[in-house]
Amino acid sequence: METVKTPTWIALGILMAVGTVATFLAPPAPAFQVPDLARLVFFHLPCALTSALFFVAAPYFAFRYLRTEDRRWDLRAEAAMEIAVVTGILTLATGIIFSKVQWGAWWNWDPRQTSYLLVMFISAAYFAVRAAYGDTARRAANAAAYSLSSVLPVLFLIFVYPRLPMVKSLHPNVIAEGGFDSVYRGVFYSMFALVFVACLGLFRFRYRVGLIEMLVDDSDAELANRDRIAAPGVVRPVALSPESRKATK
Repeated sequence: METVKTPTWIALGILMAVGTVATFLAPPAPAFQVPDLARLVFFHLPCALTSALFFVAAPYFAFRYLRTEDRRWDLRAEAAMEIAVVTGILTLATGIIFSKVQWGAWWNWDPRQTSYLLVMFISAAYFAVRAAYGDTARRAANAAAYSLSSVLPVLFLIFVYPRLPMVKSLHPNVIAEGGFDSVYRGVFYSMFALVFVACLGLFRFRYRVGLIEMLVDDSDAELANRDRIAAPGVVRPVALSPESRKATK
């Protein structure tokens, strides 16, 4: 099993620190109502994009599990959903801060805010499905089926619904509208790369933890099978010591 490379995490931590300093060195964006708060997009957008990528990856892993019934694919699907939900929560949290400063309220029921909140509810239900089954195979199969059935609603709520012509949103689309200058684009893409690589590392770490848990569960099940009481009417052979043999003669 692959081990965690500590120097890699140290290097990534240093790069994240440098990237965070770069976000504060970027100049205020006059196109925003509060120019200084524009730096929030360096954290908000990378988390949103990373979350969307893992929301797409999880159903793929679930599909592979249903085809192969290999529990390792189920572990990957679960890890991907965990990363997607964590980054999704960070997306909502930074969006709420942005909403308060830019629009005057913590929650405006903006279409983008509301649709992303629905995505979080759908994602939370995935873990409710997993918790509903004690049997490993049934848990994995039902969770995979739910993940596949929810992928289209999730993609619709993230990418399609907020962009429908009849949907009016206060949320700025700074990437599509070219609201970033060269400095902001450079810092944004750098932060996105760092956030994605960090989440990818966390995903691999969570997957390895899942493998260890699977091995422990399999070992416990094997020991339980060995130690179970024999069924009624079944006599197991018992080895006798030399002294016991002499006593029976």
